[in-house]
Amino acid sequence: MSRPETVQPISTVPAPKILLAGWLLPALFAVLYVTQCAWFIRTQSLTYDEPVHIAEGLDAWRYGRFEQYNDHPPLARLWCTLPLIGPKWQVGIQQLWDSFRVTCITPDPVSLARRARAMNVLLGLVLAWVVWRAADRLFSRTAANFALALFAFSPALIAHFSIAATDGAATLFIFATAWALVRWRREPTWEKTVKFGLLLGLMLLAKFSSAPMFVLAMLWMLLLGSDKIISAPTKCSWNKATVALLLAFFVVWAGYFFHVAHLTVRDGTLTATFPNWNRPIVKPVEGNRNYSVLIPAGEYVEGFRELVRHNRQGQPAFFLGQVSYHGGWTLYYPIVILLKWPTMVLGLSLTGLAIALRRKMRVPADLWIIASFPALYLVMAISARFNLGERHVLPMYPFAILFAAALWEWARPRRTGATLLILLAALNAADALRYAPGYLSYFTPFVRPAESYRLLTDSNLDWGQGLLALRDYQRDHPAERISLSYFGSVDPQLYGIQSDFFGGHKRVSGTVIVSATNLSGQYLAEPERYRWLLQGKPIKILDHSLYVFQVDGGHQ
Repeated sequence: MSRPETVQPISTVPAPKILLAGWLLPALFAVLYVTQCAWFIRTQSLTYDEPVHIAEGLDAWRYGRFEQYNDHPPLARLWCTLPLIGPKWQVGIQQLWDSFRVTCITPDPVSLARRARAMNVLLGLVLAWVVWRAADRLFSRTAANFALALFAFSPALIAHFSIAATDGAATLFIFATAWALVRWRREPTWEKTVKFGLLLGLMLLAKFSSAPMFVLAMLWMLLLGSDKIISAPTKCSWNKATVALLLAFFVVWAGYFFHVAHLTVRDGTLTATFPNWNRPIVKPVEGNRNYSVLIPAGEYVEGFRELVRHNRQGQPAFFLGQVSYHGGWTLYYPIVILLKWPTMVLGLSLTGLAIALRRKMRVPADLWIIASFPALYLVMAISARFNLGERHVLPMYPFAILFAAALWEWARPRRTGATLLILLAALNAADALRYAPGYLSYFTPFVRPAESYRLLTDSNLDWGQGLLALRDYQRDHPAERISLSYFGSVDPQLYGIQSDFFGGHKRVSGTVIVSATNLSGQYLAEPERYRWLLQGKPIKILDHSLYVFQVDGGHQ
C-alpha cells in the first residue's frame, strides 16, 4: 500500500524536519532504550536462569557439548557467551534433584553479567529497527516513530533484552520472520527466498516455542500469491518452499555444530547417543523391530521431546493468590497481559485492532498475515501448562506495537487525535519509569507495587534479580544480622552478602528478608510457610522483589 502522506521535494523541506523525520528522532529513541537497558544491567543481579544459559553456552563453545539443561536451543546461549569464551570466565553449577545452585562465578558475577547481557541488548536494537521498518513500510514514517516511542519505554522489552536468556532472541526472530514473509510475498525472488530460509532456521534455533511459528510460515509461503491466496496445489511455490526448508534445516544443524546423533532400537530397547555426551539415553520401547538411524542435530529433537514431556507434567505456578503444582490455568496469560503490559500500549493496540477490524481505515492485507503469528502464539500459550511469566508471551508484544502504529495512522490526519496519542505515549514513558530500573517487576498502575506478590510471582515479579539491592542494604545497615529466604539460583555470598538461611520455621528475630516468590509459596511444599510474616507490614521492599521485615521475639 502506498503511503497516504504527500512526499515533499527535498529542496522544499526544512532541514530540521528532514532530520527529525529521517534519523534523528529514531536515533534518540534508540539511545533512550539502550540507556535504560544499561541502567537495568548495572542494578540487577543475575536472574534464576541466566547462569545456566551462560554455563551451557560456554560448554558448547569450549567442548562442543549440548547435554545438560538441553531445554532450550543454543542460539541465544552461543550469542550471549561470545565475549566470555576465554578461560577466565567460569560458572559452577551444582545440580539438585529438582533445581540447581550456582556455587561459583569467576572472576565475579557483575562483570560476567554485563558482558553477556550486552550481547542481548544488541538483539533488542535489531528488533527495534525491524519494528520501526515494518511500521514505516506498512503505514508511514511518523507511525514508525510512534511505534518506536512505545518500544523504547516498554518494561518487558527493556528487561528481557537486558538478560542473558532466550526470550528476547525468540521475540526478535519470530517478528523478523513474519515481516520477512510479507516482504517475500511482495517480491518472491530467489535472493529473498534464501534470506527467508536462513531466518527460519535462526527462529527455530532461538526457542522451541518457535516451531509452530515455523510451520505457519511454511504454510503461508505455499499459499501466498502476490495478490491473493493460492487454492490450487499445483500453483503453490513448492520449489522455493523446499529451498527455504532445507536452508532452515541447515542453519539448525549448524547451530549444533553439525552433530549427528545415533539412534538404535534393538530387542525392545532404544539407545540414543549424542556427540560429547557423557551418557546415552536408554529406554524400553514397544515392538520387535530392530533398526538404526542417524539424526542430524539430534540434540534439537531430544530437547523438543523433553519440552513436550515437561509441558504434559506441568510446572508449579502461582496465579491470583492460588498455588498449583501443575499450572494449566486457561486465563493465566490473558490476565498476565492485562497486569503486566503497559496500559497505554495495550489500550492503543487493542483500539488499533478494533479500528482495523471494523474497517474504519484501509489497512494492507500484509498486516493480517503478520497478525496470524501472535494469534497462533496466544493459542499456544493458553493451551500450555507452563504458567511462568510474561516472558512466555513476549513474542506477541512487538505485534501489539504494530497495531498501535495503525491507530496512529488512523488518527494522524486529525490534529486532536495525533496530539492525544503523543500525550499517551508520553504517559506511557512516565508509567514505565515508575519501576526504573527494575523493569522486570513492572505492573500496571492499577496494582499497588507492595501488593503485586499477591497476584503473580516468579519472572513476573521476582526472578532472583535483587541481590545487588540487598548488598547495598547490608552496606547501609552493617549492624543488622540478616535472616534471608532468597528465590534465586546464585549463592548470595558470591555478591558479598552475609546472611543466615531462613527456612520459615525456626525462631528468628531482627531483620528478616524474603523473596516475593517464596512469600507467595509458589515452589514450596508448604505454600503458607512464610505468610505469618504478613501479620506485620514490611518496613522496606528492595528492588520490588525482596520484602524486609523487622521481627520481635521470634516465631515458631
